[in-house]
Amino acid sequence: MFRDEATIEVIAGKGGDGLISFRREKYVSEGGPDGGDGGAGGNVILVANSQITSLLRVGRQFRYAAKGGTPGGPRKRTGARGKDVVLEVPVGTQIFEAQHGNLLRDLSKEGMELVVAKGGRGGRGNPRFASAVIQVPRKATKGLVGEQRRIKLELKLFAQVGLLGFPNAGKSTFLSCVTQAKPKIADYPFTTLVPQVGIAALPDYRTLVIADLPGLIEGASEGHGLGHRFLKHVERCKVLLHLVDVSTMADRDPVEAWKALEDELLTASPDLHSRGRVVVATKHFEEEESEERLQELKLAVEAAGQEILPISSVLGLGLNEVLGSALAMVDGEEVW
Repeated sequence: MFRDEATIEVIAGKGGDGLISFRREKYVSEGGPDGGDGGAGGNVILVANSQITSLLRVGRQFRYAAKGGTPGGPRKRTGARGKDVVLEVPVGTQIFEAQHGNLLRDLSKEGMELVVAKGGRGGRGNPRFASAVIQVPRKATKGLVGEQRRIKLELKLFAQVGLLGFPNAGKSTFLSCVTQAKPKIADYPFTTLVPQVGIAALPDYRTLVIADLPGLIEGASEGHGLGHRFLKHVERCKVLLHLVDVSTMADRDPVEAWKALEDELLTASPDLHSRGRVVVATKHFEEEESEERLQELKLAVEAAGQEILPISSVLGLGLNEVLGSALAMVDGEEVW
């Protein structure tokens, strides 16, 4: 099961208290102060791990609390530091302060981490208060309370290529044919409710990470349908493949479908609209009637200065051409 958002409460550990203590040795009736400092409280830390692909695990629990530090001991022994809580999250997780929505950090690389709640400082033992005037201090301080906050986690997928298209455009079938991913495939809208990611193996040991994103509807940029949950995963993709069904069984006219998605991208973000993309005419070669619909779409797409390539995932036709074009755009050069 996939999860790309989670809100959790994190509580760092309290610092241990400082100790009031005096040396007690044979033949020394009034030893000096020897109370130790308290140990610092544990931190709550988030760490990016590429082996984790969802926020499901961390989101199962609402509250995470680190251990407190232990009190100082006699003979100036410092208390033990509280144990940290380390939470592993997917690479690409953004961390926001829940109340105000401030971005704290984007864990965009393997091993990146952020202390989201810092443990409280340990209290000071009575030797800290000794002076020439006060040689037998009977004072120590309490440990400080650790930080506590609510944070929101949002995962934005790291894929080189994103598959865009309206429901039933053929995205899941395409992904299953060019990678080892096994997305759910059916002939009804919103079969793909969560992103699916696969890796396509290319010549010369090259690869492309491809994400099949949930189906789009008009108004997604305004939050309708799957809304921003769909659009946010597009932001990290270098190349977008816009899949349009050109078969006679398509839910809508191909030119109309292409224009509608173009409008959604422009409304959502000028940056998304200017992103490199290829229009992929799906379910072609499977019926003669699709050729006329393909030519109409080709005229509109090429007039807008975009590339269009026909494919049939079921027949395995045109797939290598699409992957080659996508790879060339990712690399910024012609490869095949």
